[in-house]
Amino acid sequence: MPLLTVENLKTSFHTRDGIVKAVDSVSFSIERGETLGIVGESGSGKSVTCYSLLGLIPQPPGKIESGTAIFDGTDLLQDSSTELRSIRGKRISMIFQDPMTSLNPYLRVSDQLIEPLIIHEKISRKEALQKAIASLNEVGIQDASKRIHFYPHEFSGGMRQRVMIAMALITRPELLIADEPTTALDVTVQAQILELIKKLQKEHNMAVIFITHDLGVVAGLCDRVQVMYAGRIVESSHTPNIYYNTRHPYTESLQKSIPSLQPKGKNLFTIPGLPPDLSKIMEGCPFAPRCPQVVEKCHQTPIALQPVADDHYSACLRVQNSEILT
Repeated sequence: MPLLTVENLKTSFHTRDGIVKAVDSVSFSIERGETLGIVGESGSGKSVTCYSLLGLIPQPPGKIESGTAIFDGTDLLQDSSTELRSIRGKRISMIFQDPMTSLNPYLRVSDQLIEPLIIHEKISRKEALQKAIASLNEVGIQDASKRIHFYPHEFSGGMRQRVMIAMALITRPELLIADEPTTALDVTVQAQILELIKKLQKEHNMAVIFITHDLGVVAGLCDRVQVMYAGRIVESSHTPNIYYNTRHPYTESLQKSIPSLQPKGKNLFTIPGLPPDLSKIMEGCPFAPRCPQVVEKCHQTPIALQPVADDHYSACLRVQNSEILT
């Protein structure tokens, strides 16, 4: 039985300019110990999907229109705020995108690290501090017993990201949501962070949802990948299929955008056009205006995610009809 099963999740933002359908009928599941990658451009709905599960969407203007999110037998979307707080930070933790804005600049790292332990495990401040020091050592911060009393600005970007990971893992969660944890880090630190997440996941049999815009990052990290565009999942399969048997033009375009795959001396590939305005009604495929394989019916026919091979799903009408193999 999956640890988390999400069905038909719809999240909208009610603004003066209209209703923005940020997440539109998203469904997925994840097993214990598994890593699920959610990939897509900025604004595709990756983060909003996970924020919705944890009750972190500001309401208003945000509203969860429909769906279920069954976590170990409990529907997160129906839980009261009190019930959700008992799960969030304890059984489900999140590494936020920007460690500098996610950490409180006015509080020492020690105060921020021990807070989840004091709230969820009801232990003394002294015992919590010892666990926090051990957690910093675990993520590779040297001289942790001294540095734990520093303020966030006294750490480098990579060290702040490690603090965020330590904070997320300090309660030994069953599910970790990592929202672009390597954004703005240099390549060396990025590799260290990814190896650290893999190591801790293996040690604690933890499920991980890894959110990123970079298909290159998920190649060696994720067991399965969901590709999102305009608030919808457009392709879903095990990681090797996403790379070697792509079944959606958008996924193919994302792969072409990886700089390391570009021929030397050639201009870098960019996807033409811009993502659609999610406050407008889209009749057909949302990727149609930018798609190199588009035909007239792509603009007209509503397209749902359908199986196109064994454990491989695509929301491309032409792929579903076997008209193209991307």
